[in-house]
Amino acid sequence: MSIVAVWRGKTAPLILGLVLALVGTIALAVQPDEMLDDPAQEARAREISAGLRCLVCQNESIDESNATLARDLRLLVRERIVAGDSNEEVVAFIVDRYGEFVLLKPTSGGWNWLLWASGPILFVFALIMAAFYLRRRASAPAPTEVGLSDDERKRLEEILKS
Repeated sequence: MSIVAVWRGKTAPLILGLVLALVGTIALAVQPDEMLDDPAQEARAREISAGLRCLVCQNESIDESNATLARDLRLLVRERIVAGDSNEEVVAFIVDRYGEFVLLKPTSGGWNWLLWASGPILFVFALIMAAFYLRRRASAPAPTEVGLSDDERKRLEEILKS
């Protein structure tokens, strides 16, 4: 059965419904009752919430997450915007409350510099260790051949023949 035959058959509405359902799950999780009336404030809220991590999902922004905590954070962001806070003040308020883990793109200041630098530092350390290993391996004496005794050689030949 070809795809065209399936599309023209009775399964076309089912497939179309499935595709629309999947597209619906890709949409942002912001509910209509969360949205601000002022389009400029709503755009600011979307911009801020796109940079904040959902503490439940941990790999999505609060703008994309359906978790209850993400909804609470979206509402908190909108409350702070309506209260007159700037974008930086809103983010600072959320970070003060939940820690820097809430940022999808953490800062490189403070103790985070150690995390940012640890990758290159460990890479350089691995290169140094590899150089020492290769140098020591090159200067190591060649392995000597350990010969078999006559009894061991005869026994080996018997085993290989059978």
